[in-house]
Amino acid sequence: MRIRGVVASAVALWALALSLSVRALPGTVAIPQPPAEAPAAAQPTLTNTDCFDCHDDDSAARADGRSVTVKPAAVEQSIHASMDCVDCHQDLATAELPHAETLKKVDCAGCHGDADELFKVSAHAKARADGSLVAASCVDCHGTHDIRPKTDPESKTHHLNVAATCAACHGNAEIIAKGHMPRDMTQAFADSIHGRVLNKSGLMVAPTCSNCHGAHDIRPPKDPESRVGMGNVASTCGTCHEGIARQFKGGVHAAVLETGATNAPACQTCHTSHSVQRSESRGWQLSVINQCGTCHAERMSTFRDTFHGQVSTLGSRSAAGCADCHGAHEILPATDPRSPIAPANLVATCGKCHENANANFVKFDPHANKHDRARNPALYYTSKFMIVLLFGVFAAFGLHTVLWLGKEARLKRERRGKPAAR
Repeated sequence: MRIRGVVASAVALWALALSLSVRALPGTVAIPQPPAEAPAAAQPTLTNTDCFDCHDDDSAARADGRSVTVKPAAVEQSIHASMDCVDCHQDLATAELPHAETLKKVDCAGCHGDADELFKVSAHAKARADGSLVAASCVDCHGTHDIRPKTDPESKTHHLNVAATCAACHGNAEIIAKGHMPRDMTQAFADSIHGRVLNKSGLMVAPTCSNCHGAHDIRPPKDPESRVGMGNVASTCGTCHEGIARQFKGGVHAAVLETGATNAPACQTCHTSHSVQRSESRGWQLSVINQCGTCHAERMSTFRDTFHGQVSTLGSRSAAGCADCHGAHEILPATDPRSPIAPANLVATCGKCHENANANFVKFDPHANKHDRARNPALYYTSKFMIVLLFGVFAAFGLHTVLWLGKEARLKRERRGKPAAR
């Protein structure tokens, strides 16, 4: 075994020596390798300095007179300060100066894909797709070179500035006409409780346009997915008014809306959409009674016939209105034991105004109908008797007046026929 190891080592050493000797033979020519290709010279890329050399000039403008001035300070204070101009204007990355006057539109979706997907289903995007030239795009709400984060008080999308940003279009009569938009709602919002708390008190908890309508995926109210659609508005308002939303969802109106029907009232039906007022104000409390009558016309007619209704019509809040008896948000049928108008609860409900209310007192019918004989027979016949009595009185006085006038005429003729006394 030792001899075999020695022989193997010797063979290996001989092979190594032979290979070295071959490489060292004179006249051996190495095969040349092709030289590596030199890297292509990179095309020059425009820098921000190159752009500002022209665009920092206040007189910079297009042929149509539109200003193209861009101040470095505005860009440096924007959320895109760390980016280069060509990151957005990509068609200028390798362009020569001066570049073409008309550039490709900046595609915000390259970075903001999620927001772009939401925007595609919005009313703004659909209007633009239909050819509208006034529908809002990214720059209309966020700006162009001076875009700031929404947490910046100077940002167009800061909570306190959103209403003014939306008003630039929705408060412009010319744009409203061109875009076939709903009427100007901006002043109504400014005068509402939401607008006053937002603008005059500066409270960040007050809702602004985007809280109700959304930011990028704004949809028209008739869209089932809209945040302000009839089926969704209670949840939208509930983001702030959570307790009230919970009450509303337990009532009969919400139960109808949950079936997909749109003929039941939601928040904006009673409170309106933009001109929301304080519910404690007497004016609103009187006006909301009429809102109930838009659906419950017959009930409203019978209510107006009662003392409660007549006093309310005169502008007084001393008498009970609809919400005082039926509740405001969690409205339930009389058959529900939780309802304020359930038979077992009537004494307590009436007792809120009438301290001495008892079982006999609550027999009063607040919706008595003098035309419904089956429901109110005594009232029906009393009404008929009063009508007959009224006509009878007028007929009697009319007949009396006619007879009296006849007598007076006869007496005048007799006096004229007698000779004068000497």
